[in-house]
Amino acid sequence: MGPWDVEQVLGLASDPASAKAGQAQARTAKWPETGSSERAVWGLCQGSGKQPYQVTVDLSGPAYKCSCPSRKFPCKHALGLLLLWAGGEVRAGDEPEWVTSWVEQRGARAERPERKAGEVADPLAAQQRASRRADRVSAGMAELASWLDDQVRQGLGGFDQRAYTELSRLAARMVDAQAPGVAGAVRRAAGVIGRGHGWPGELLEELSLIHLIVSAHDRLAELPPSLADTVQSRIGWTVETARVLAEGEKVEDDWLVLGRVIEPDERLTVRRVWLRGATTGRLGLILTFAAAGRPLDPLPARPGEYVPGALSFYPGALPMRALLTQTAPRLPAPRPSGFTARQALASYVESVAADPWNERWPLVLQDVRPARYGEGWALVDTAGDGLEILPGVDPWKLLAVSAGDPVTVAGEWNRAGFRPMTCWHDDRPVIL
Repeated sequence: MGPWDVEQVLGLASDPASAKAGQAQARTAKWPETGSSERAVWGLCQGSGKQPYQVTVDLSGPAYKCSCPSRKFPCKHALGLLLLWAGGEVRAGDEPEWVTSWVEQRGARAERPERKAGEVADPLAAQQRASRRADRVSAGMAELASWLDDQVRQGLGGFDQRAYTELSRLAARMVDAQAPGVAGAVRRAAGVIGRGHGWPGELLEELSLIHLIVSAHDRLAELPPSLADTVQSRIGWTVETARVLAEGEKVEDDWLVLGRVIEPDERLTVRRVWLRGATTGRLGLILTFAAAGRPLDPLPARPGEYVPGALSFYPGALPMRALLTQTAPRLPAPRPSGFTARQALASYVESVAADPWNERWPLVLQDVRPARYGEGWALVDTAGDGLEILPGVDPWKLLAVSAGDPVTVAGEWNRAGFRPMTCWHDDRPVIL
Protein backbone atom coordinates (compact mmCIF):
# COMPACT_ATOMS: atom_id res chain seq x y z
CA MET A 1 0.00 0.00 0.00
CA GLY A 2 1.47 3.33 -1.04
CA PRO A 3 1.52 6.38 1.23
CA TRP A 4 -1.60 8.51 1.45
CA ASP A 5 -1.54 12.17 0.49
CA VAL A 6 -1.51 15.02 2.98
CA GLU A 7 -5.18 15.89 2.36
CA GLN A 8 -6.25 12.35 3.21
CA VAL A 9 -4.28 12.44 6.44
CA LEU A 10 -5.60 15.82 7.56
CA GLY A 11 -9.12 14.59 6.76
CA LEU A 12 -8.71 12.03 9.55
CA ALA A 13 -8.35 14.75 12.22
CA SER A 14 -11.27 15.04 14.60
CA ASP A 15 -11.15 18.85 14.51
CA PRO A 16 -8.99 21.71 13.12
CA ALA A 17 -7.02 21.95 16.37
CA SER A 18 -6.00 18.29 16.05
CA ALA A 19 -4.92 18.83 12.45
CA LYS A 20 -2.75 21.81 13.46
CA ALA A 21 -1.22 19.88 16.37
CA GLY A 22 -0.51 16.92 14.07
CA GLN A 23 1.33 19.16 11.62
CA ALA A 24 3.51 20.38 14.50
CA GLN A 25 4.48 16.74 15.21
CA ALA A 26 5.47 16.05 11.58
CA ARG A 27 9.15 16.81 12.12
CA THR A 28 11.76 14.08 11.80
CA ALA A 29 13.66 15.44 14.80
CA LYS A 30 10.81 14.30 17.04
CA TRP A 31 10.94 10.71 15.76
CA PRO A 32 14.05 8.69 16.67
CA GLU A 33 12.52 5.62 15.04
CA THR A 34 9.89 5.12 12.29
CA GLY A 35 8.95 2.39 9.86
CA SER A 36 6.21 1.07 7.61
CA SER A 37 4.93 -2.17 6.16
CA GLU A 38 2.08 -3.12 3.83
CA ARG A 39 -0.33 -3.07 6.76
CA ALA A 40 1.00 -0.58 9.31
CA VAL A 41 3.03 2.55 10.02
CA TRP A 42 4.79 2.94 13.37
CA GLY A 43 7.24 5.10 15.22
CA LEU A 44 8.62 6.34 18.52
CA CYS A 45 7.86 9.99 19.21
CA GLN A 46 9.80 11.92 21.82
CA GLY A 47 7.37 13.84 24.01
CA SER A 48 7.91 15.74 27.23
CA GLY A 49 8.57 12.56 29.25
CA LYS A 50 11.67 10.42 29.46
CA GLN A 51 10.26 7.53 27.42
CA PRO A 52 9.10 8.17 23.83
CA TYR A 53 5.51 7.40 22.88
CA GLN A 54 4.88 4.19 20.91
CA VAL A 55 2.65 5.08 17.96
CA THR A 56 1.06 2.56 15.57
CA VAL A 57 -1.42 3.00 12.72
CA ASP A 58 -3.19 -0.05 11.28
CA LEU A 59 -3.81 1.00 7.67
CA SER A 60 -6.68 -1.44 7.13
CA GLY A 61 -8.99 0.58 9.43
CA PRO A 62 -7.41 2.91 9.80
CA ALA A 63 -7.01 2.33 13.52
CA TYR A 64 -4.60 3.95 15.94
CA LYS A 65 -2.70 3.09 19.10
CA CYS A 66 -0.50 5.51 21.01
CA SER A 67 0.89 5.33 24.53
CA CYS A 68 0.18 9.04 25.08
CA PRO A 69 -2.75 10.03 27.37
CA SER A 70 -4.80 11.79 24.64
CA ARG A 71 -8.43 10.75 24.24
CA LYS A 72 -8.60 11.90 20.63
CA PHE A 73 -8.49 9.36 17.81
CA PRO A 74 -6.23 9.84 15.98
CA CYS A 75 -4.06 11.74 18.44
CA LYS A 76 -1.60 14.39 17.26
CA HIS A 77 1.26 11.86 17.29
CA ALA A 78 -0.56 9.48 14.94
CA LEU A 79 -1.38 12.38 12.62
CA GLY A 80 2.23 13.58 12.69
CA LEU A 81 3.49 10.09 11.88
CA LEU A 82 1.07 9.74 8.95
CA LEU A 83 2.09 13.18 7.64
CA LEU A 84 5.74 12.08 7.68
CA TRP A 85 4.73 8.90 5.84
CA ALA A 86 2.73 10.94 3.29
CA GLY A 87 5.81 13.09 2.74
CA GLY A 88 8.01 10.07 1.98
CA GLU A 89 10.01 10.37 5.19
CA VAL A 90 9.12 6.94 6.62
CA ARG A 91 11.01 4.00 5.14
CA ALA A 92 9.77 0.43 4.81
CA GLY A 93 11.07 -2.01 7.40
CA ASP A 94 10.37 -5.05 9.55
CA GLU A 95 7.62 -4.63 12.14
CA PRO A 96 8.72 -4.57 15.79
CA GLU A 97 7.03 -7.12 18.06
CA TRP A 98 4.85 -4.45 19.74
CA VAL A 99 3.46 -3.48 16.33
CA THR A 100 2.93 -7.04 15.07
CA SER A 101 1.14 -8.21 18.21
CA TRP A 102 -1.34 -5.32 18.23
CA VAL A 103 -2.16 -5.54 14.51
CA GLU A 104 -2.67 -9.30 14.70
CA GLN A 105 -4.88 -9.00 17.78
CA ARG A 106 -7.08 -6.56 15.87
CA GLY A 107 -7.25 -8.97 12.94
CA ALA A 108 -8.29 -11.85 15.18
CA ARG A 109 -11.12 -9.81 16.70
CA ALA A 110 -12.35 -8.86 13.24
CA GLU A 111 -12.62 -12.46 12.02
CA ARG A 112 -16.28 -13.22 12.56
CA PRO A 113 -18.75 -15.10 10.36
CA GLU A 114 -19.85 -12.82 7.54
CA ARG A 115 -23.45 -12.26 6.62
CA LYS A 116 -24.38 -11.71 2.99
CA ALA A 117 -25.26 -8.16 1.95
CA GLY A 118 -28.89 -7.46 2.81
CA GLU A 119 -29.33 -10.77 4.62
CA VAL A 120 -31.66 -10.58 7.64
CA ALA A 121 -31.06 -13.01 10.48
CA ASP A 122 -34.77 -13.29 11.35
CA PRO A 123 -37.08 -11.82 8.65
CA LEU A 124 -40.24 -12.27 10.75
CA ALA A 125 -38.74 -10.45 13.73
CA ALA A 126 -37.52 -7.68 11.42
CA GLN A 127 -41.02 -7.28 9.98
CA GLN A 128 -42.51 -7.10 13.48
CA ARG A 129 -39.98 -4.45 14.51
CA ALA A 130 -40.78 -2.40 11.41
CA SER A 131 -44.51 -2.64 12.15
CA ARG A 132 -44.04 -1.51 15.75
CA ARG A 133 -41.93 1.40 14.61
CA ALA A 134 -44.53 2.44 12.01
CA ASP A 135 -47.13 2.55 14.81
CA ARG A 136 -44.85 4.73 16.95
CA VAL A 137 -44.16 7.09 14.06
CA SER A 138 -47.88 7.43 13.29
CA ALA A 139 -48.66 8.20 16.94
CA GLY A 140 -45.89 10.80 17.02
CA MET A 141 -47.10 12.43 13.80
CA ALA A 142 -50.66 12.59 15.17
CA GLU A 143 -49.43 14.32 18.34
CA LEU A 144 -47.39 16.77 16.30
CA ALA A 145 -50.35 17.53 14.02
CA SER A 146 -52.54 18.24 17.04
CA TRP A 147 -49.93 20.61 18.48
CA LEU A 148 -49.60 22.49 15.18
CA ASP A 149 -53.39 22.86 14.96
CA ASP A 150 -53.41 24.31 18.48
CA GLN A 151 -50.86 26.95 17.47
CA VAL A 152 -53.00 28.00 14.51
CA ARG A 153 -56.06 28.36 16.78
CA GLN A 154 -54.18 30.24 19.51
CA GLY A 155 -51.99 32.35 17.22
CA LEU A 156 -48.27 32.95 17.65
CA GLY A 157 -48.60 36.06 19.80
CA GLY A 158 -46.46 35.55 22.88
CA PHE A 159 -45.24 32.26 21.45
CA ASP A 160 -41.61 33.25 22.05
CA GLN A 161 -42.17 32.95 25.80
CA ARG A 162 -43.06 29.26 25.64
CA ALA A 163 -41.78 28.20 22.22
CA TYR A 164 -38.33 26.84 23.06
CA THR A 165 -39.59 24.69 25.93
CA GLU A 166 -42.48 23.29 23.90
CA LEU A 167 -40.38 22.62 20.81
CA SER A 168 -37.66 20.93 22.85
CA ARG A 169 -40.31 18.67 24.40
CA LEU A 170 -41.73 17.88 20.96
CA ALA A 171 -38.27 17.07 19.59
CA ALA A 172 -37.72 14.60 22.43
CA ARG A 173 -41.15 13.10 21.74
CA MET A 174 -40.26 12.60 18.06
CA VAL A 175 -37.08 10.79 19.12
CA ASP A 176 -39.23 8.50 21.28
CA ALA A 177 -41.52 8.01 18.27
CA GLN A 178 -38.48 6.88 16.21
CA ALA A 179 -38.84 9.78 13.79
CA PRO A 180 -35.33 11.31 14.04
CA GLY A 181 -35.68 13.34 10.85
CA VAL A 182 -38.73 15.15 12.19
CA ALA A 183 -37.00 15.58 15.56
CA GLY A 184 -34.18 17.36 13.76
CA ALA A 185 -36.66 19.64 11.96
CA VAL A 186 -38.29 20.56 15.29
CA ARG A 187 -34.87 21.32 16.80
CA ARG A 188 -34.08 23.60 13.85
CA ALA A 189 -37.35 25.45 14.50
CA ALA A 190 -36.37 25.88 18.16
CA GLY A 191 -32.96 27.17 17.07
CA VAL A 192 -34.33 30.18 15.18
CA ILE A 193 -36.23 31.62 18.17
CA GLY A 194 -34.83 35.01 19.07
CA ARG A 195 -32.16 34.85 16.34
CA GLY A 196 -32.20 38.27 14.66
CA HIS A 197 -35.12 40.58 13.92
CA GLY A 198 -36.68 38.28 11.33
CA TRP A 199 -36.91 35.16 13.48
CA PRO A 200 -40.77 35.03 13.61
CA GLY A 201 -40.84 34.64 9.81
CA GLU A 202 -38.12 32.01 9.91
CA LEU A 203 -39.99 30.13 12.64
CA LEU A 204 -43.21 30.19 10.63
CA GLU A 205 -41.32 28.82 7.62
CA GLU A 206 -39.85 25.96 9.69
CA LEU A 207 -43.24 25.12 11.21
CA SER A 208 -44.82 25.15 7.74
CA LEU A 209 -42.31 22.58 6.50
CA ILE A 210 -43.00 20.42 9.56
CA HIS A 211 -46.75 20.67 8.90
CA LEU A 212 -46.14 19.72 5.28
CA ILE A 213 -44.29 16.54 6.21
CA VAL A 214 -46.97 15.59 8.77
CA SER A 215 -49.66 16.03 6.09
CA ALA A 216 -47.59 14.05 3.57
CA HIS A 217 -47.22 11.20 6.08
CA ASP A 218 -51.01 11.04 6.45
CA ARG A 219 -51.37 10.69 2.65
CA LEU A 220 -48.36 8.48 2.06
CA ALA A 221 -50.28 5.86 0.07
CA GLU A 222 -51.60 8.52 -2.33
CA LEU A 223 -48.20 10.00 -3.18
CA PRO A 224 -46.08 9.04 -6.21
CA PRO A 225 -43.53 6.38 -5.15
CA SER A 226 -40.51 8.70 -5.51
CA LEU A 227 -42.13 11.40 -3.36
CA ALA A 228 -43.25 8.80 -0.81
CA ASP A 229 -39.63 7.65 -0.56
CA THR A 230 -38.57 11.26 0.06
CA VAL A 231 -41.16 11.68 2.83
CA GLN A 232 -40.05 8.45 4.51
CA SER A 233 -36.44 9.59 4.33
CA ARG A 234 -37.26 13.01 5.83
CA ILE A 235 -39.13 11.32 8.67
CA GLY A 236 -36.06 9.24 9.42
CA TRP A 237 -36.56 5.85 7.79
CA THR A 238 -33.31 4.50 6.39
CA VAL A 239 -32.67 2.48 3.24
CA GLU A 240 -30.28 -0.44 3.56
CA THR A 241 -27.01 -0.12 1.70
CA ALA A 242 -27.54 -3.51 0.08
CA ARG A 243 -30.89 -2.36 -1.36
CA VAL A 244 -29.34 0.82 -2.77
CA LEU A 245 -26.53 -1.13 -4.43
CA ALA A 246 -28.93 -3.76 -5.79
CA GLU A 247 -31.92 -1.63 -6.80
CA GLY A 248 -30.80 2.00 -6.90
CA GLU A 249 -30.38 3.92 -10.16
CA LYS A 250 -26.77 3.49 -11.32
CA VAL A 251 -24.97 6.22 -13.24
CA GLU A 252 -21.40 5.78 -14.49
CA ASP A 253 -19.30 8.84 -15.15
CA ASP A 254 -16.12 10.67 -14.26
CA TRP A 255 -17.31 12.43 -11.11
CA LEU A 256 -15.81 15.82 -10.32
CA VAL A 257 -15.38 16.31 -6.57
CA LEU A 258 -16.84 19.80 -6.15
CA GLY A 259 -15.94 20.00 -2.48
CA ARG A 260 -16.61 18.71 0.99
CA VAL A 261 -18.09 20.01 4.22
CA ILE A 262 -17.29 18.49 7.62
CA GLU A 263 -19.61 19.21 10.54
CA PRO A 264 -18.48 17.80 13.91
CA ASP A 265 -20.44 17.91 17.14
CA GLU A 266 -20.22 16.22 20.52
CA ARG A 267 -21.67 12.91 19.31
CA LEU A 268 -21.20 12.59 15.57
CA THR A 269 -19.05 13.93 12.74
CA VAL A 270 -20.79 14.25 9.37
CA ARG A 271 -19.00 14.79 6.06
CA ARG A 272 -20.79 15.77 2.86
CA VAL A 273 -18.91 15.28 -0.42
CA TRP A 274 -20.57 16.83 -3.49
CA LEU A 275 -19.97 15.35 -6.96
CA ARG A 276 -20.92 16.36 -10.52
CA GLY A 277 -20.75 14.06 -13.53
CA ALA A 278 -18.44 15.28 -16.31
CA THR A 279 -20.69 13.83 -19.04
CA THR A 280 -24.12 13.52 -17.45
CA GLY A 281 -24.05 16.66 -15.32
CA ARG A 282 -25.78 14.68 -12.54
CA LEU A 283 -25.19 15.81 -8.98
CA GLY A 284 -24.32 13.35 -6.26
CA LEU A 285 -23.89 13.51 -2.49
CA ILE A 286 -21.73 11.08 -0.53
CA LEU A 287 -22.51 11.14 3.19
CA THR A 288 -20.00 9.76 5.68
CA PHE A 289 -20.50 9.48 9.44
CA ALA A 290 -18.13 8.81 12.32
CA ALA A 291 -18.59 8.80 16.08
CA ALA A 292 -17.09 11.85 17.80
CA GLY A 293 -13.34 11.48 18.05
CA ARG A 294 -13.18 8.71 15.45
CA PRO A 295 -11.72 9.25 11.96
CA LEU A 296 -13.74 9.57 8.76
CA ASP A 297 -12.96 7.34 5.81
CA PRO A 298 -10.39 8.84 3.40
CA LEU A 299 -11.82 10.81 0.47
CA PRO A 300 -11.94 8.94 -2.87
CA ALA A 301 -10.29 11.98 -4.52
CA ARG A 302 -9.38 15.55 -3.69
CA PRO A 303 -11.78 18.40 -4.44
CA GLY A 304 -11.12 19.49 -8.02
CA GLU A 305 -10.28 15.96 -9.24
CA TYR A 306 -12.27 13.35 -11.16
CA VAL A 307 -13.10 10.02 -9.55
CA PRO A 308 -14.21 7.50 -12.24
CA GLY A 309 -16.95 5.25 -10.98
CA ALA A 310 -20.62 4.41 -10.65
CA LEU A 311 -23.04 6.14 -8.30
CA SER A 312 -25.94 4.10 -6.93
CA PHE A 313 -28.61 6.63 -5.95
CA TYR A 314 -30.93 6.39 -2.97
CA PRO A 315 -34.63 6.56 -3.96
CA GLY A 316 -36.43 9.88 -3.81
CA ALA A 317 -38.05 12.70 -5.75
CA LEU A 318 -34.70 14.51 -5.89
CA PRO A 319 -32.14 11.68 -5.91
CA MET A 320 -28.78 13.08 -4.82
CA ARG A 321 -27.48 10.94 -1.99
CA ALA A 322 -25.59 7.98 -3.46
CA LEU A 323 -23.04 5.27 -2.86
CA LEU A 324 -19.86 5.40 -4.91
CA THR A 325 -18.21 2.38 -6.47
CA GLN A 326 -14.85 3.63 -7.70
CA THR A 327 -13.73 1.95 -10.93
CA ALA A 328 -10.36 3.62 -11.63
CA PRO A 329 -7.79 5.86 -9.93
CA ARG A 330 -8.57 9.55 -9.54
CA LEU A 331 -7.79 11.86 -12.46
CA PRO A 332 -6.88 15.55 -12.84
CA ALA A 333 -9.77 17.73 -13.92
CA PRO A 334 -10.02 21.16 -15.57
CA ARG A 335 -11.81 24.12 -14.03
CA PRO A 336 -15.57 23.41 -14.21
CA SER A 337 -18.16 25.55 -15.93
CA GLY A 338 -20.57 27.40 -13.66
CA PHE A 339 -23.68 29.55 -13.25
CA THR A 340 -24.39 33.20 -12.85
CA ALA A 341 -26.05 34.12 -9.54
CA ARG A 342 -29.51 34.20 -11.15
CA GLN A 343 -29.02 30.84 -12.85
CA ALA A 344 -27.76 29.35 -9.59
CA LEU A 345 -30.84 30.48 -7.65
CA ALA A 346 -33.11 29.21 -10.43
CA SER A 347 -31.54 25.75 -10.14
CA TYR A 348 -32.12 25.83 -6.36
CA VAL A 349 -35.78 26.78 -6.89
CA GLU A 350 -36.17 23.78 -9.21
CA SER A 351 -34.71 21.50 -6.54
CA VAL A 352 -37.16 22.78 -3.92
CA ALA A 353 -40.05 22.24 -6.34
CA ALA A 354 -39.05 18.57 -6.50
CA ASP A 355 -38.28 18.23 -2.78
CA PRO A 356 -39.76 20.98 -0.55
CA TRP A 357 -37.58 19.84 2.38
CA ASN A 358 -34.31 20.09 0.47
CA GLU A 359 -31.91 21.85 2.83
CA ARG A 360 -28.72 22.12 0.76
CA TRP A 361 -27.88 22.45 -2.91
CA PRO A 362 -24.44 22.38 -4.58
CA LEU A 363 -23.65 25.31 -6.87
CA VAL A 364 -20.74 26.28 -9.11
CA LEU A 365 -20.52 30.04 -9.63
CA GLN A 366 -18.51 31.33 -12.57
CA ASP A 367 -16.64 34.65 -12.81
CA VAL A 368 -17.56 35.94 -9.35
CA ARG A 369 -15.68 38.25 -7.00
CA PRO A 370 -15.95 38.40 -3.21
CA ALA A 371 -17.32 41.76 -2.11
CA ARG A 372 -18.57 43.38 1.07
CA TYR A 373 -22.31 42.97 1.69
CA GLY A 374 -23.53 44.80 4.78
CA GLU A 375 -21.58 43.39 7.71
CA GLY A 376 -20.74 40.23 5.75
CA TRP A 377 -19.61 39.14 2.30
CA ALA A 378 -21.16 38.09 -0.99
CA LEU A 379 -20.00 36.60 -4.30
CA VAL A 380 -20.92 39.02 -7.10
CA ASP A 381 -20.99 38.11 -10.80
CA THR A 382 -20.31 40.29 -13.84
CA ALA A 383 -23.96 41.42 -14.00
CA GLY A 384 -23.79 42.75 -10.45
CA ASP A 385 -25.97 40.00 -8.98
CA GLY A 386 -24.66 38.09 -5.99
CA LEU A 387 -25.17 35.40 -3.38
CA GLU A 388 -24.53 36.17 0.28
CA ILE A 389 -21.79 34.11 1.91
CA LEU A 390 -22.95 32.22 4.98
CA PRO A 391 -22.47 34.39 8.10
CA GLY A 392 -19.52 33.24 10.16
CA VAL A 393 -17.64 31.70 7.21
CA ASP A 394 -14.08 33.01 6.96
CA PRO A 395 -13.67 34.62 3.48
CA TRP A 396 -9.98 35.51 3.69
CA LYS A 397 -8.55 32.50 1.85
CA LEU A 398 -10.99 33.11 -1.00
CA LEU A 399 -10.05 36.79 -1.04
CA ALA A 400 -6.36 35.88 -1.18
CA VAL A 401 -6.87 33.55 -4.15
CA SER A 402 -9.10 36.02 -6.00
CA ALA A 403 -6.99 39.16 -5.34
CA GLY A 404 -9.83 41.10 -6.96
CA ASP A 405 -10.00 38.95 -10.10
CA PRO A 406 -13.04 36.82 -11.04
CA VAL A 407 -12.85 33.18 -9.94
CA THR A 408 -14.91 30.02 -10.20
CA VAL A 409 -16.28 28.87 -6.83
CA ALA A 410 -18.06 25.65 -5.88
CA GLY A 411 -20.11 25.71 -2.71
CA GLU A 412 -23.17 24.63 -0.82
CA TRP A 413 -26.27 26.84 -0.77
CA ASN A 414 -28.96 26.85 1.88
CA ARG A 415 -31.53 29.38 2.99
CA ALA A 416 -28.98 31.04 5.30
CA GLY A 417 -26.39 31.66 2.58
CA PHE A 418 -23.59 30.22 0.46
CA ARG A 419 -20.75 28.16 1.94
CA PRO A 420 -17.69 28.17 -0.40
CA MET A 421 -15.94 24.79 -0.59
CA THR A 422 -13.48 25.02 -3.49
CA CYS A 423 -12.29 27.73 -5.85
CA TRP A 424 -10.10 27.61 -8.95
CA HIS A 425 -7.05 29.79 -9.63
CA ASP A 426 -6.76 29.25 -13.39
CA ASP A 427 -7.16 25.45 -13.52
CA ARG A 428 -5.70 24.79 -10.07
CA PRO A 429 -8.26 23.90 -7.38
CA VAL A 430 -7.87 25.47 -3.95
CA ILE A 431 -9.71 23.93 -1.01
CA LEU A 432 -11.37 26.60 1.14
